[in-house]
Amino acid sequence: MSTKQVNKEPKPDWLRIKLTTGGNYTELKDMMRSKTLHTVCEEARCPNIYECWANRTATFMILGDICTRACRFCAVNTGMPTELDLQEPQRVAEAAEQMGLQHCVVTSVARDDLADGGALIFAETIREIRKKLPLCSVEVLIPDFMGNWDALQTVMDAKPDILNHNIETVERLSDRVRAKAKYERSIELLRRAKAMKPNIPTKSSIMLGVGETWDEILQAMDDLRAVDCNILTLGQYLQPTPNHLAIERYVHPDEFAQLKQEGLKRGFSHVESGPLVRSSYHAHEQVQSAAESQAATN
Repeated sequence: MSTKQVNKEPKPDWLRIKLTTGGNYTELKDMMRSKTLHTVCEEARCPNIYECWANRTATFMILGDICTRACRFCAVNTGMPTELDLQEPQRVAEAAEQMGLQHCVVTSVARDDLADGGALIFAETIREIRKKLPLCSVEVLIPDFMGNWDALQTVMDAKPDILNHNIETVERLSDRVRAKAKYERSIELLRRAKAMKPNIPTKSSIMLGVGETWDEILQAMDDLRAVDCNILTLGQYLQPTPNHLAIERYVHPDEFAQLKQEGLKRGFSHVESGPLVRSSYHAHEQVQSAAESQAATN
């Protein structure tokens, strides 16, 4: 199937990105390079990098910058990783401390070459951040570990403040959009995470504009709520290169607003929904919202 751009419409005004490259942006970029760290902000070409970096927030990407999968929506490099950096958790913690973060997001490439998918490095990163910044909340955005639930247990035992795993799209399109990941396995991961640590909020994300229908989006919301997923983010898919999955349509902000209400109606404690929303966008506000919701139910 061709990956050429299907949508011939010009990019709408609501997708225009404000470029802010002041002192904070430059300082943060230099620090990441000096500590040989990667961010998903850069590797995945996130449209919010300028806003977030200017505000001294970033999503660290651990386990290197080469992914063992080749999802059709993702700009991260694909191949076979050559090594495992056991000192990376400490450097991430040092960077988080230097930034003075209140909320730290940690994600990774998929490392299907590792028996535990990198779960131990995730757990060590959580612990190292807590050593440096005891009051900083830590969110992890994890791969599916190919259904290795012992690996998931390793991450949950480190007690992240939010456990995030993205289903990315609706069930019908999952095999087309993602590589190796399975919709049912992602839902099962979120179910097991909640069963392992009921008090840790779970979170997932759906990107729109790849051919999903309204009813399919609502069904995906219902599937997530059936496993007590607490936080949902919805954003517009943007094609990284002409070789990636094509955009089927641009979703209007009004539709995102309607979907936010649908999500809240279904019981999500927080729904972040908008064209430029990405999984970690306004993550600090999300953890506060989840905490307030948790306190209200206790």
